[in-house]
Amino acid sequence: MATPLRTVPGTNGDPLAEAIELTKRLKLPHVRRSLTDVIPTAKAQRWDPAEVVRVLLAEEAAGRDRANLHTRRKRAGFPTGKTFGDWDEGQSSIPRATQDALKTLEWVGRRECLCICGPSGTGKSHFTEALGQTAIEAGLSVAWFTIEDLGALVRRHRADDSIARALARIIRSDLIIVDDIGLLPVSED
Repeated sequence: MATPLRTVPGTNGDPLAEAIELTKRLKLPHVRRSLTDVIPTAKAQRWDPAEVVRVLLAEEAAGRDRANLHTRRKRAGFPTGKTFGDWDEGQSSIPRATQDALKTLEWVGRRECLCICGPSGTGKSHFTEALGQTAIEAGLSVAWFTIEDLGALVRRHRADDSIARALARIIRSDLIIVDDIGLLPVSED
């Protein structure tokens, strides 16, 4: 004997309204946004029901991926949002082969350190931020600091003895970028 279909209270039996209510309850915001476009298209084109489910779940997955990317970028704390899209490889003193090797991020997976040195205005910050953006797009977590910001963080957390927790949060990042080392005098912190 078949189990009767359940209805969502307050939707008057309208299947689309019920589906929208269920996406709220199940926390599927990207499915909810695409339902009103996908369902009429599916009806008009006589999609297989499995195709409808596949398209809706693909929308949810893509939406979550976009949200996660946005969250990782925000948590990283990048100063300007510079990427390799606006990077002029030919103007850098870093050899092209080295730039290409660094962009693969293999060195991050091996937990190797990278130090980029040079005079002011030569693109060190731009290059490192672009590496950080590339790491985020690859699904890695990144933490960006200037040396001054890092000192302020240490001073702020030392006051309430939460420095170990603050540093543990930073160390969990796949890539930690510290910019402007040597630009200004640094406190003992």
